[in-house]
Amino acid sequence: MNIRSTEAAWTTLLVIAKEPVPGRVKTRLTPPYTPREAATLAEAALTDTLHTMLRVPARRRILVLDGTPGPWLPTGFTVVPQASGGLDERIAAAFALCDDGPALLVGMDTPQLTPVSLTAVGCGEHDAWFGPAVDGGFWALGFADPARAVALVRGVPMSTDSTGAIQRRRLTEAGLSVADLPLLRDVDCEADAVSVAACCPPGSRFASALAGFAEPAR
Repeated sequence: MNIRSTEAAWTTLLVIAKEPVPGRVKTRLTPPYTPREAATLAEAALTDTLHTMLRVPARRRILVLDGTPGPWLPTGFTVVPQASGGLDERIAAAFALCDDGPALLVGMDTPQLTPVSLTAVGCGEHDAWFGPAVDGGFWALGFADPARAVALVRGVPMSTDSTGAIQRRRLTEAGLSVADLPLLRDVDCEADAVSVAACCPPGSRFASALAGFAEPAR
């Protein structure tokens, strides 16, 4: 059920993700977790994220997927394959799928995300939205005009501790008014997983999956 909000709905919500296949996802969790456990955590994080996005008012929801959908995919999403190239190219291509109107993209690594985080920022009041990550990257990026993403995302170096700063600077230097979303921690390593699970909302699949694992071997 979608949240009833006085804020205007997003036109398009995007989730960019990788199919949770052992050995292909969350490889920085192994060790201490096994590849299968890491994939279980990835699937739980992705599922939590998708269900959260279903509760955010929007006209259209797209899963931009590297891989094949599985039983973890709820109804309500159009699934499209990721473009080729680096992450900057894939993000820019994802925004090219959007209809006219405010669009927001999130990843699959922040299962602690809540619908309130995405409905309280006023999606009709800014030119761009930026969700900073603790590791220096970003977990969310949005544009009032998605067509601007190509010029403002392509060429940003990804997966560095300055990625977020560079991306946000691109937005402000282009003259966009930027709304900052909450600072969140991505799940990359074991410490991240433990920290994120502790602040997940009740009913979190991610927190339950982590709690069900035996203490990892050291």
